[in-house]
Amino acid sequence: MYFAALLARTEDGWEASDTELDDVETLSDLADLAREANPDDDTVLVLIEQEDAWFGVVRVDGEDDPRIYVSDAAAAARSAYGELLLTDELLGREPGSDGPDLDALDLDGTEDGESEDEDDEDGTSADAVPHSPVGDSEILDDLGIGEKELRALDADDALSAIAEALGASEVLETVR
Repeated sequence: MYFAALLARTEDGWEASDTELDDVETLSDLADLAREANPDDDTVLVLIEQEDAWFGVVRVDGEDDPRIYVSDAAAAARSAYGELLLTDELLGREPGSDGPDLDALDLDGTEDGESEDEDDEDGTSADAVPHSPVGDSEILDDLGIGEKELRALDADDALSAIAEALGASEVLETVR
């Protein structure tokens, strides 16, 4: 089960609205949806969760590029909404890069032409998505939620904890 909401910061505090993501196909579409929620170019947070699996926060500040945090990239990669957030850049796979990142290679003797068939048999590869947080873990620092607190949140209650820290728990609960 998924839940997605927009939290828009206004002069009067936070305003929440639930949002339907079925028509959102790209991160750019999601950022445009967030910008429409607050025409004053103030901060808008898109909060997305898949019950007990992962959560994501997309922050849009005016016309700036969206900032993204995903609690478990591998879990998110298995969902349509998660795939929206997991860009090549976020996963450290910049399009058009000049070959593999040599610091990330596991040089265990297979570089001499040996193969690691076990990686291919179970469907994983060197490009596998990590079972860990990805993105901007400082996305909410200026709003009172530091990197350590964000990384410590469990997927099952993360959005409520974020809203509570922002002073927006009541408005978020009205759209749940």
